[in-house]
Amino acid sequence: MAESHSVGKIPSMTSVILLFLLLIATTDTTVAQTGVCYGRNGDKLPSPQEVVDLYKQHNIGRMRIYDPNQEVLQALRGSNIELILDVPKDKLQELAASPDNANAWVRDNIQNYGDVKFRYIAVGNEVKPGDTTYAQSLVSAMQNIQNAINAANLGGQIKVSTAIETGALGDQAFPPSKGYFRSNYREAYLDKVIGFLVSNGSPLLVNVYPYFSYYFDTGNTIPLNYALFTAPSAVVHDDATSLDYQNLFDAIMDTLYAALENAGGESLDIVVSETGWPSSGGKDTTVENARTYNTNLVGHVKNGTPKKQGKAIETYIFALFDENQKGPEEYEKFWGLFTPDKQLKYQINFN
Repeated sequence: MAESHSVGKIPSMTSVILLFLLLIATTDTTVAQTGVCYGRNGDKLPSPQEVVDLYKQHNIGRMRIYDPNQEVLQALRGSNIELILDVPKDKLQELAASPDNANAWVRDNIQNYGDVKFRYIAVGNEVKPGDTTYAQSLVSAMQNIQNAINAANLGGQIKVSTAIETGALGDQAFPPSKGYFRSNYREAYLDKVIGFLVSNGSPLLVNVYPYFSYYFDTGNTIPLNYALFTAPSAVVHDDATSLDYQNLFDAIMDTLYAALENAGGESLDIVVSETGWPSSGGKDTTVENARTYNTNLVGHVKNGTPKKQGKAIETYIFALFDENQKGPEEYEKFWGLFTPDKQLKYQINFN
């Protein structure tokens, strides 16, 4: 009996280990799935239902939308697509002013769509310190939305955050280990946002654009291949950490991590809520460069950064379609992965 019992344990333990490894692999794969931002500032775009079908066709498992458009939310019902839903900035003051307003917003746009997989609520997008009304309302709006989410018993499913721009980083935040946030951002709202996120276990959403760092590099110190993930070797060495950087995306991410540490947010994860490369309208904006950036990005974010090796980065590519109504810069119109007739501009595997 002893031998039989012992032998019987082996497959059982093996099964447990295999199940554990499978769960880890599944979790990592889920985190590493790349989403796509669905903006609608363009002419002759497909209907929301066609868009949801397009996501399914190309195995895009995550979406970001910039307002609670009811037709889009209706199309997402039962789709299993995970969603970042934005609260537009012009709603911040209203939501900050009254818990009842926040409760109504959550009821109308979240609870009424119980079969939509909400992942994050992004309360405001790229609020500037100089936008006094928005900046002063932001954290109160986040707190009221969080309370409404909790009251609806959805606090364990949906995280509340806000999306910031990398312009919040200081001018002297180089190399990455010297990352810090500008004092005007911290004083206006960012310190309170970080405190809120730490208290609620929510990630910080950041729109990360190596393209803009490259575009505004008037001194031509940033090589194109460094911005496109194609540099053959390290371009930047950080003496303080002995870490090497072969691409600009990693350098920006680790600068953000360092800035968070300096502001009491060392426990926070970062979700890249927008990134991409335009295919026309500006400096080195070609279809080939857009393809190179986005295809390399999808593979790269599975592996983390030099500072956070092996920690997959949840990432959303901007954007689904070219949006000809955007501007004023011409390149603002050409971030799309698809043309309005739903054809890919170039081949890309989102997972």
